Amino acid sequence: MTGILAVARRELGQYFATPVGWLCICGFLLVTGFFYAFMMSEYSVQATQMAMSPYGGEQMNVNEALIPYIFDNWKVILLFICPALAMRLFSEDVRQRSFELLLASPLSSAEIVIGKYLGILGFLAVMFASTLHYVGILFWLTSPDPGVILAGYLSMFLLSAGFAAVGMLASALTENQVVAFVLSFGFLLVLWVLTWTESLGSGDVWKAVSYASILSHSQQLGKGLLHLKDAIYFTSFIGFFLFATQQQVESTRWR
Repeated sequence: MTGILAVARRELGQYFATPVGWLCICGFLLVTGFFYAFMMSEYSVQATQMAMSPYGGEQMNVNEALIPYIFDNWKVILLFICPALAMRLFSEDVRQRSFELLLASPLSSAEIVIGKYLGILGFLAVMFASTLHYVGILFWLTSPDPGVILAGYLSMFLLSAGFAAVGMLASALTENQVVAFVLSFGFLLVLWVLTWTESLGSGDVWKAVSYASILSHSQQLGKGLLHLKDAIYFTSFIGFFLFATQQQVESTRWR
């Protein structure tokens, strides 16, 4: 456990020691802040119009008409940021010739993979924590349900954790960070497109294809609905890519 935490601290420190981590946080805050301000403005206008209407004064609900859409905008940003964060996890070590030293250490391949994964999850947690002022503004101007907000953050964290696991495997497969980014982004984009198959039909095949999409499982959780199938999906999805990464690192150790 000590070795895993040492690797996690090293990876987390690397994000703040290089411009990549700061650029991702600044870019995330810039884009999410723009969408947040735009949606707050739209919600204010619509709420005012409905309050003035004799037929819809009580129909606007911040928990249904605003908060889910704020988090939905984050998904597009995470689709780019997570592969960018994960592309350096192994590729950077290979480029700096420090990967051989890591493999020669007493740490097992599983400990190396878990440590690096905890490092990127720690950075994602810091990135999400930097958006808490959005929540403060919501409580200042409206009366949101804390449970809905927590569910939104949890869904985004699990979604980004899945994205990071895919990017981690791509980084272990190639020495080139750009190639790792393209591989992970392309695969995640395919998973994104699978969500659209829900409108193509209602048969078992289309349901199975739609189930494979990671977005369909995060949507229900973002609404505050935790289903067993979603928990199983995220656990299996992340576990599969971590296992595949561990096998790739293990094969590199014995080359």
